[in-house]
Amino acid sequence: MVKRIGSILVFALLGVALASPAFAATTTANVRLKDLGRFLGWRDNMLVGYGIVSGLAGSGDTPRNQATRQALANALSQFDMAVTQDQIQSRNAALVIITGTLPPTANVGDKIDINVTSMGDARSLAGGTLIMTPLRGPDKKTYALAQGPVSVGGYRYDANGNLKQKNHPTVGIVPLGATVEVPVRADLVTQDGNLNFVLKDADATTARRIEQEINQTMGAGVAHSVDARTVAVRAPHDALAMNDYVARIEALEVRPDQESRVVVNERTGTVVAGGNTRISAVSISHGDIRVSVVTEYTASQPNLVSVTGPGVRSMVVGNSDLSVEEPGQTVAASFPDGTVGDLVQALSRTRVSTRDVIAILQAIKAAGALHADIIIQ
Repeated sequence: MVKRIGSILVFALLGVALASPAFAATTTANVRLKDLGRFLGWRDNMLVGYGIVSGLAGSGDTPRNQATRQALANALSQFDMAVTQDQIQSRNAALVIITGTLPPTANVGDKIDINVTSMGDARSLAGGTLIMTPLRGPDKKTYALAQGPVSVGGYRYDANGNLKQKNHPTVGIVPLGATVEVPVRADLVTQDGNLNFVLKDADATTARRIEQEINQTMGAGVAHSVDARTVAVRAPHDALAMNDYVARIEALEVRPDQESRVVVNERTGTVVAGGNTRISAVSISHGDIRVSVVTEYTASQPNLVSVTGPGVRSMVVGNSDLSVEEPGQTVAASFPDGTVGDLVQALSRTRVSTRDVIAILQAIKAAGALHADIIIQ
């Protein structure tokens, strides 16, 4: 049995490797405004509804599911059929929840995809067809009608106690299964006549750079940064030119500012850090100790013992040998000013494991030499 105490090995080659131009820090490239944020008011709208999937081959909800029986009775009553819940015993139908996303530019007649999920005790939705169901928004208004055959990427078959299942057969989709009935208008212009560009990640420096780029391209005074997340842009006077105006702004490119972070995952041994994350001058020293415990078993059988029988056997003796090995010298290295990228690449060249790199970064952070936040997942 070999037990290893300590794990950080830092070589004197660090000072040479880190000075190499090959490990120079990279700068952030320009990014389109479309990828950095969106205009306030330009958003998707969530739709939801519940309905019935019919045509199942005995894999639907059981008769003890009262919600399904009530839904079937209500549906049949729309066709002047007086059927009570107690008269419904079929397992060829299932009660489902339907969800969909309404885009901000949806018009009447547009088709959208919908998801269908079982909310009862159905075993599978394979082969079923969704009956026409209204989809509503948060305001309780109907915006689309859903209907069509359900596509399930799995199956479930059982017989005589044997079960075969693939993926989740109680979840399916209906491609282009909903038709938009009410158009949606994206109101981008605020009451003060501005377009508000909202950043995905709030950063005052990035907002300031966006303001400068828009004013340089679209004209002085067109944009001003309200806060670290919002940049207000003066809307055009001609409403018909709004789409071209927004497209020009979204195509502009700026260099976003990045917050220094180091993300480590000790379970998978992953380290992710920005190329410009700085490390001050620091010295690292650590040793490696190996403790080895070896046990040898021998049998004791004296020659004078010649009597055999119940209760007479050889005695097994265990001899343990404990040894401690320590390197002849403790390795120390001085790390000049640099970046996390330089350090990680240098450690990789010296064949230091990823988990050892994580321990080194945590120790440097504790020493106050790592100018970044360490996020441990």
